[in-house]
Parts: sequence; C-alpha cells; structure tokens
Amino acid sequence: MTIDAGLSHGQVINNAELCAVFKCSPQGGMRRALATNSLVLVSNHVASIYDDRWIGDTFHYTGMGQQGDQSLSNAQNKTLAESRTNGVAVHLFEVDREREYRYQGEVELASDPYPEIQPDQLKVDRTVWVFPLRLKRGAPIPLSSAEYDAGRLVRERKAKRLTADELAARAEKAPKQAGQRTVVSIQFERNPYVSMQAKRRATGICELCRTAAPFSDANDEPYLETHHIEWLARGGEDSIHNTVALCPNCHRKMHIVDDPKDRELLRLRVHQGLLPRT
Repeated sequence: MTIDAGLSHGQVINNAELCAVFKCSPQGGMRRALATNSLVLVSNHVASIYDDRWIGDTFHYTGMGQQGDQSLSNAQNKTLAESRTNGVAVHLFEVDREREYRYQGEVELASDPYPEIQPDQLKVDRTVWVFPLRLKRGAPIPLSSAEYDAGRLVRERKAKRLTADELAARAEKAPKQAGQRTVVSIQFERNPYVSMQAKRRATGICELCRTAAPFSDANDEPYLETHHIEWLARGGEDSIHNTVALCPNCHRKMHIVDDPKDRELLRLRVHQGLLPRT
C-alpha cells in the first residue's frame, strides 16, 4: 500500500530521514521502495552528471544508468515509465546544497519520456531517457538567491575542470531550451537621495579606477552605478559615508573579487572627500 509521505511541500531533510520515511536505499537517484510502494527520485544538482531541469512547471528528469545507453525496459526506468498504471507513488527531491534533500512533492508523468544525448560517467555520448514530470499538487518550490548562487558556483566549477574538447562537446550537446528556476531574493530599499548624492560627488568619474563613465544614459548623464562599500547584506549602512559611484566594470569587480584593499581605498576617498581627477 502506498504511504502518505507526511512531508510538507518544500521541507528539507537529510538522507537518513528520507530513507526512514520511505524505507528505501540510501543511494542512487531512483530508489524503489517496495515496503511503501514508492519510487523516490533524487535530482542532485551538486554532484549528478545529469542535466535535470525545470522548464515552467515541468521537471525534466534523466533516467537511471550512468554508463552506456539507457533503456526504458529495465530497472526503475521501467517503473517510472509505467507509473501511470502500476500504482507506484513517485516522490521528487532536489539537492541544491550538499546533504540537503528538498521535498518537492508527489509527481506524475506530464507526457511520455523522450530520448536525449548526454555524456555518461566516462564522458562518452550516449542516449538517455528524460521523464517530464509535474507536481500533483502545488507549484515548484522557489530557491533563495543564496541557494541558487551556491548551486550556480558548483556547476561553474565543474565546467572549469573540463578540458577544451570536453567543454566543447558538452556545450554542443547541451539542451537548446534553457532551464528555469524561480528564485526569491530580499531587496533592500536604497535611499534615492544617498544614491544621487554619490553620483554627483563622482562627477562622472568612477571612484575606484578614476576613469570616465563608459557611456551616457538616455538623459545624457554619465552612467555610473552606486555601490555600498560594506554591503547592505552584511550590515552596511545606506549612507553617504558607505556609498560610492562606480563604473559597471568596477562594480562587478567589487562583487566578484571583493578585494579588501579596494574597500579600504574607497573608504579613504569618501572620508577625505577627494574629488575625481578631471
């Protein structure tokens, strides 16, 4: 008999808790649990070789088999392919951070599985089966911006480790339709007077690299972007003492490199009230 998982939509549990609820194996992306008549799907965006992705409200889940062509006629691929009629309840979890299993809910096939070319564990192209799934209730749980950024950095690091040939092959075979994730972020309400004061103080010159704004905006004003030396997310003030005007290049540098020497230089210039060189 199929169980009620008893998990709330979006609940995060660990692997041991998942196994206790469904009485399934602690390993694998497709875990058949006979005792609870369930199939647990785990899409691990941190460690998996598969290109699982949301497109709208449909989750495109890659089937079982890490090496060679996959088949619909054996193991859990067969169970999932026949889930409309075999009475097995299918539950979906996503892993966006190590050891955190987020419960999306019970899912069903949205349409028939389709073949796709993806590299296997040995980085050899093979045919996989992708299962379009939709939630039986509710909508996909959105990620926080921190969770999304953490997952993006993991994927970027994996891409950087590929050789030139491997990277070219993965890029060529990548799905043409981009995946979609709903991301929730906290937006700080920046004071427009503080922002405008920083831009006027800069007089069109970046307060870090001391070069002129790269272009003018639609109002023919030099285009600079305001930046908080100590980020608001870290407790920094939205004040004229913590706000500078930067060119887009330096603004990105401050968010990506975040060099303490640059922060100290900006604090010194604001404190001393230095004017940009003309």
